[in-house]
Amino acid sequence: MVKLNFPEYNLRIKNSEKGLQIFDIVRRKFVVLQPEEWVRQHVVHFLKDVKKFPLSLINVEKQFKLKNLNKRMDVVVYNSDGSIHVLVECKAFDQPITQHVFDQIARYNLEIKADYLMVTNGINHYYAIMDYNKEKYTFLADIPDFSR
Repeated sequence: MVKLNFPEYNLRIKNSEKGLQIFDIVRRKFVVLQPEEWVRQHVVHFLKDVKKFPLSLINVEKQFKLKNLNKRMDVVVYNSDGSIHVLVECKAFDQPITQHVFDQIARYNLEIKADYLMVTNGINHYYAIMDYNKEKYTFLADIPDFSR
């Protein structure tokens, strides 16, 4: 796989009858290694190792309903009260981050109301904070580290 714009992590990869698989420390199982999964697993390790979020507050591929449609969030970091602190949209490393991607996460977030948004393809990372009164997001250089 391609080297991403994250620190090096000791990711467990194995070859199986399903092809290459990577160990997901959140789901505690091996999953098929696709380009988007490669990015997602780096994001999980980034949130845990760099941003210091407890693994117990991180979830991946979380389903939710949006206008009676089932949708999926790539990575979610919860606050201790169960509200969503960070909503992450991951794209494969060869997919550009476009306005459509930001529109997608913004639509999801109208329902979810996360404190922060992160959009990444593993090469480029974008962070934003929502202003719900003005219904707009402001880009940030980074998201804050975990604080108790």
